Amino acid sequence: MWDVPVRVFHWLMVASFAGAWITAESERWRLMHVTLGYTMAGLVAFRLLWGLVGTKHARFADFVRGPRAVARYLGALLSGRPEHHVGHNPAGALAIVAMLALGALLTFSGWATYNEVFGEAFEDLHEGVANAMMAVVLVHVAGVMLASWMHRENLVGSMVTGTKLGDPREGIRRAWTGVGALMLAAVMGFWALQWQSAPAAGAAGGQPAALERAGHDRDRDRDDD
Repeated sequence: MWDVPVRVFHWLMVASFAGAWITAESERWRLMHVTLGYTMAGLVAFRLLWGLVGTKHARFADFVRGPRAVARYLGALLSGRPEHHVGHNPAGALAIVAMLALGALLTFSGWATYNEVFGEAFEDLHEGVANAMMAVVLVHVAGVMLASWMHRENLVGSMVTGTKLGDPREGIRRAWTGVGALMLAAVMGFWALQWQSAPAAGAAGGQPAALERAGHDRDRDRDDD
């Protein structure tokens, strides 16, 4: 059902967003936060492309539906007679589109804030988008748990193995393992380069002006005390 690139994207996105959320308020882990943000940007770009040229159930044309389809699915779910969809259901598709859109805005606003491209104008936007994306993620997880229970199928497990019970004719012919492996290698390589280029402990050189100014502000506050 799910090709390897879709599954690799999914779990790398989970790890990147979770890691970026955890490190958001830490100056010590700022480089990790930025690295995970850039990783998310690359993942979103890949998923948009793969949604156009990927396998059957990865394509947006296969699962993105209009408001009526979403309302009909939610109504059937609440009535206890949920519609079964081989790929993403309409509600899940809405969450996916929302997360991709928010992910793109989140990484752009983070880049702008980190590099002071628009001053401090995007700082509040970045935080607000992050909170909105976390809300969508929590709703998505709750929806997956509910759908798994009502359909009596492990949707989380399907995103690990790529398989679901159903008509074999609905399956995909190729898993595109090579593309998934290249994705994983590219992300790991990027992380390794970021780790190697990290400044030594205590070094201030090479940091963006926003971080340097923050350090100077803290020093001045200590002097005032």
